[in-house]
Amino acid sequence: MGHYTKEDILRIVEEEGVAFIRLQFTDLLGTLKNVAITKNQLERALNNQYVFDGSSIEGFARVEEADMYLYPDTDTFLIFPWSTPEGKVARIICDVYNLNEKPYKGDPRGVLKRVVAEAKEMGYEFQVGPECEFFLMNTDADGNPITETKERAGYFELGPNDFGEDARRDIVLTMEELGCEIESSHHEVAAGQHEVDLKYREALGIADDFMTLKLAIKTVAKNHGMFASFMPKPKADVAGSGVHLNMSLTRDGENIFYDEQGRYGLSKEAYYFMGGIMKHIQAMTMILNPLVNSYKRLVPGYEAPTDIAWSFSNRTPLIRVPLVKDANKRIELRSPDPSMNPYLALALCLAAGLDGIKNQIKPPAEVQMNVFAMSEAEKETLNIAAMPESLKDAIEAFEADLFVQDVLGSHICKKLLQMKKQEWFTYRSKVTNWEIEEYLYKF
Repeated sequence: MGHYTKEDILRIVEEEGVAFIRLQFTDLLGTLKNVAITKNQLERALNNQYVFDGSSIEGFARVEEADMYLYPDTDTFLIFPWSTPEGKVARIICDVYNLNEKPYKGDPRGVLKRVVAEAKEMGYEFQVGPECEFFLMNTDADGNPITETKERAGYFELGPNDFGEDARRDIVLTMEELGCEIESSHHEVAAGQHEVDLKYREALGIADDFMTLKLAIKTVAKNHGMFASFMPKPKADVAGSGVHLNMSLTRDGENIFYDEQGRYGLSKEAYYFMGGIMKHIQAMTMILNPLVNSYKRLVPGYEAPTDIAWSFSNRTPLIRVPLVKDANKRIELRSPDPSMNPYLALALCLAAGLDGIKNQIKPPAEVQMNVFAMSEAEKETLNIAAMPESLKDAIEAFEADLFVQDVLGSHICKKLLQMKKQEWFTYRSKVTNWEIEEYLYKF
């Protein structure tokens, strides 16, 4: 992304023939929203004078306090490579403010900005590289996605077996045209499943890039006659989609997770950071894995973590220390999935890690065995706790962790708990096809 002044944006919009500007923001559930304005309204928006109705946004304000301002972050300005017959379309990501010109407590991006600022006061910058998995699905005659596919491609396969190769290539090229750097991309384990990895950078920028990536993936997929889904587990008996988060801290540009003398080249700060995340991970899971469906992915057998453990290179625990050199030392959190709100997720990861550093929270001993193959007795001997097995478990863990609640603030916690409890209740009240097939003729 570039660095733009208001004057830069007004000039570029005029020179490039931009007809519409999307003022984008993200709701509590991690859904991208926008208000589209014409270039005639752009100067007013850039002066932080654009008001929108927050009462219509999931988890935002009540009707009696509905009006809010959108404050554009000018550095997020970009022009989309797709356009309308009337002209080009641009976007600016916005922060949400109250009418009293103070940041809105329910704005997820504002939560991440606050935690990033706290880290900066300690001399740290949070660096993140997400590996985003998703499914490219065929559509029926009405354009609706279907989970059936004739593709049989597997991990790292290429065309012609990989039916989505052209779409994935266009996704990468589109992101680069938007100024978002891509580290790599490939076909994933399941048929129709793919991965695009964003290049490592600071947390707020990478959260913005993550939202941009999801929009680009869905747009490009549609242009290829396909449907992109970030549902964690759209199909049974195959791997689900996750977002492995590679994380480190820098100080004055130097990676403080690296220590030549440390075990696996990791510093004590890296281990404390890991310890903080492992301490709070059960409560964080409601944010990192926010859907009922998320827990269909977190089951043994598909490389998604089910237990709170860490290891060097071993891919079965919650946290892995990748085999990388020196300045690239990092830890990889393997539980999140692409339905997460990246702003809230990264805010919690950073806050929990900093809690580990402040209080010198040591992680438990490394687990080098295949965690999926261990018995419950072996896990108990090694004090390996389990991840939440359902959204209900995650909700209960969230309610028990006051630190995690304090990071998000009372407004967001109250709204999220209301929504997640309602989701769990709705799920419990439904009768699934599996239940019909399993029980209807037996009882």
